[in-house]
Amino acid sequence: MQYGYIRVSATDQNLDRQLIALKNAGVETKRIFVDKLSGKDFNRPNYKRLIKNVIWMTKYKEMKKQYKSYC
Repeated sequence: MQYGYIRVSATDQNLDRQLIALKNAGVETKRIFVDKLSGKDFNRPNYKRLIKNVIWMTKYKEMKKQYKSYC
């Protein structure tokens, strides 16, 4: 089972490119989580919902480093 996460900074930004990429990778629409919020911190509702599930990241080490810098 695959999950996906999309974040865009502004509500008027287009997320179609990321959505298409996730669908092409085999992620079902109902398993794609979207936040339209700033990337300045990890206080994102759908991100928090997602991390309660299993998540696969290609750059986990980089994500971990960025997360620590926000704490």
